[in-house]
Amino acid sequence: MSVFVSAADLNERIQAGLKQTVIASLWEPEAGKAWSKFQSEHVPTALFCDPSSQLAGLPGRKAGRNPLPAFGVVKKAVANWGIEEDRPVYIYDGGNGLFAARTWWILRWVGVTDVHIVDGGFAAWKREKLPTVAGPGGIVVPREPERLEPGSMPTASMEDVREFEGMILDARSARRFAGRREILDLRAGHIPGAVNLPVTDLFDDTTHLIKDTNTIRGRLAEVGITQNTDPQSVITYSGSGNHSAKLLAAMEHAGLPVLTHYVGGWSQWSANKENRVVTRV
Repeated sequence: MSVFVSAADLNERIQAGLKQTVIASLWEPEAGKAWSKFQSEHVPTALFCDPSSQLAGLPGRKAGRNPLPAFGVVKKAVANWGIEEDRPVYIYDGGNGLFAARTWWILRWVGVTDVHIVDGGFAAWKREKLPTVAGPGGIVVPREPERLEPGSMPTASMEDVREFEGMILDARSARRFAGRREILDLRAGHIPGAVNLPVTDLFDDTTHLIKDTNTIRGRLAEVGITQNTDPQSVITYSGSGNHSAKLLAAMEHAGLPVLTHYVGGWSQWSANKENRVVTRV
């Protein structure tokens, strides 16, 4: 089954009473606002995910804005969501796909394999006038997860990137890549030798729905990545692992290899004064 599935397809599964875990990965800058929004309206049977506490470690200059979470934190979340081996997982966010993709990648990183993203998120669900419910969400009995294995997706550290001789792929916008705009991290620019492929190129600008697989493959081929590319020969990054997670999800959806992920990203790289940065293309 594809990584990205339509809101209508998930709704059909829910209405048919099929087994699945639905996760709402929602974030708002104001503390508690995402949880309040979830309680007021969400997809039936959905469970709440707080990306900042369940999908990332403590932010800082050394680790970056959204470093990898401790395995124990993710293991506890998986247990609380009631994820089981024979139960597919469907994730949605507000609509831009960044937090759903982060959740998808983190679950894959700990070894959960049957994971999908609702294309267009809750915004698509609302556009299609699909049913919603209020309240604290679905009820599950937490259970000890089976066969979780951190490191099930390839990752790279900052030291790995410094020594890397293959392709480095930057998933941020062209303006941030070129150093023309930077409001999130300490320095502007990109990692020396990196190639830019904004993940937004693979999605519709208005609806955030994923483009067709041929378009995705064609865009990746423009930078030299095909179905035959060795995943270990390319490292991808973004600001703090969200845009790059979305890029990886789109690539797997299109049948392309899942590349090595530098989760610390530009937020970690730019904060280290020993690292060179490039502000031109």
